[in-house]
Amino acid sequence: MDERPLIGIMVSNRRSRKRILNLCLRYQNLNIKLYAFTPTDIQWNKKRIIGLSLKKGKWTQSLFPFPHAVYNRCYNKKPINIQHFEALIGKNKCFNTINFFNKWDLYNQLVQSNLEPYVPDTFLYNEVNISELLNSYKLVYLKPIYGNKGASVYRVEIMENEDIHISLHSLAPRYICRKNESIQEKLDELLGPTTYIVQQGIPMCQLDHQYFDVRVLVQKGITGEWAISTITCRVAHKRYFNTSMCEHIYNVDEVLPRLFSQEKVNDILQSLRDVSIKAAQEAEIHLSSLGELSVDFAIDIESKLRIIEINGMPQKSIYNDIKNFKYKKIIHCRPLEYAYYLSQS
Repeated sequence: MDERPLIGIMVSNRRSRKRILNLCLRYQNLNIKLYAFTPTDIQWNKKRIIGLSLKKGKWTQSLFPFPHAVYNRCYNKKPINIQHFEALIGKNKCFNTINFFNKWDLYNQLVQSNLEPYVPDTFLYNEVNISELLNSYKLVYLKPIYGNKGASVYRVEIMENEDIHISLHSLAPRYICRKNESIQEKLDELLGPTTYIVQQGIPMCQLDHQYFDVRVLVQKGITGEWAISTITCRVAHKRYFNTSMCEHIYNVDEVLPRLFSQEKVNDILQSLRDVSIKAAQEAEIHLSSLGELSVDFAIDIESKLRIIEINGMPQKSIYNDIKNFKYKKIIHCRPLEYAYYLSQS
């Protein structure tokens, strides 16, 4: 009889099973048994799951018992059948059940914590007057409340001649609203029925005149505690503000020393670690059991850190573009270590 803990990886569709499972198997060295499945593969009445696993070098689909812990890799706004799972395998044995984060809810969680100084002022679009905000901040960003990968993020800036430039991805304005035109009407037309937040624009530090952000990947591992797995910088294309469409991605230690003294670099790195762990803890208070997320920061022109956003299912493929990347094993193995930890608790 196989005594190894049985770990399930829940993915959104059957096409994803082999790819995600393959990555997990390649980097893990735990004494566990892994299989991948989709929500529709769960046979609740039989208490069985149709899963894909690797047996003696061959991909095999078969019926499995319910796992001891579940690593959710579906992109969810709401938990999938989590109450059913918890009734059968135990409370909090399925993690990342919500990983498509509501930016407004998370802002309110962070701003009530001691991370408030790191969070740009943020508002619900339909509750504010954009002209008044532009007079205060000069620059704001409009983001879908459930956006990801920088999609549909608008940069809105009031110029010295009082024209308002509206940009999408690049700094070049896609629309120009003259000072006698209604910016609110134009934005209402552009944004449609989607719920947006408005975020105070941060005058960002740049690398060779290019925008960049800092992404901290925070994961739980074998001890069940949050830990920093890697810190990287995404550098946008020239004349672009959207770092999700990045030209380069570097380890953080390749970028910060080009901009700051070593003493300042050490301070920034320590703050990145401390703030990211605290942000993960705060997100978990609001969203229940989590095992990984990333925190994206801007560094402003006064060298202060600002949290741009928190992502519930960080893209790990971006790390493939880093030369001599040392943390590939860690980023893929840690969630499985956490699943193992949950299976033993």
